[in-house]
Amino acid sequence: MASVRLDVWLYGPIARYGGAEDRGSYAHLDMTMPEGTTLGDLLRHLGVPEEERGIVFISGKIAAFTGMSAGLDAVLKDGDRVGVFHSRTMWPFQYRLGAAMTPELREALSRREDGWIHHAYRAPSGEEE
Repeated sequence: MASVRLDVWLYGPIARYGGAEDRGSYAHLDMTMPEGTTLGDLLRHLGVPEEERGIVFISGKIAAFTGMSAGLDAVLKDGDRVGVFHSRTMWPFQYRLGAAMTPELREALSRREDGWIHHAYRAPSGEEE
């Protein structure tokens, strides 16, 4: 079975999901996963709970926002660098509009009736999306 090599960085409290690579404030993992692995697959494999997952980058592009499941279906490619931040990590709101995004996240945001970028994402029921 074909595989992909991933350069994975876990920042803040979620560094603990890096096992022996946990350095307190971050963990750096060189991983091999099956070809076709999605971002969501990787996060489940690492055991990162959805409520702890914050902003995620794939090779310098935003792939997922805190409280928003869109983008987790992005398929990871050989050599991708994945940076996962804890949900309590602050990232300046004003930079979100100018940051590069994965096609999956851009598409999901463009379909939202309430527009693009917000400080928090909530489903119509009031639950986090």
